[in-house]
Amino acid sequence: MSKLEKCIVALVEVFEEYAGKDEDKMKLSNAELGELVKGQLSESKIDPEELKDVLQKIDKNRDGQVSYKEFSQFVAQLSQGYFKKKYCKDKCKGKN
Repeated sequence: MSKLEKCIVALVEVFEEYAGKDEDKMKLSNAELGELVKGQLSESKIDPEELKDVLQKIDKNRDGQVSYKEFSQFVAQLSQGYFKKKYCKDKCKGKN
């Protein structure tokens, strides 16, 4: 498998692992999202109030849960932030 294929498989598997902890296996609840963030993102020290803010930002349809589509968009935003931090420094201000 290529690196990109491995990334895609890993993303789906992480979602399945955390979404599978309650009755709805196709969405992340607030608690599951909290576990995912704390377990999968290094240096992640998010308190419950901050977690609510994160959920509200990625929960586009405001149903209190995060679908795979919403989750994958959130991960894409994280990867863009990492890319900018790694390569852009001050050069990328105002650029996507």
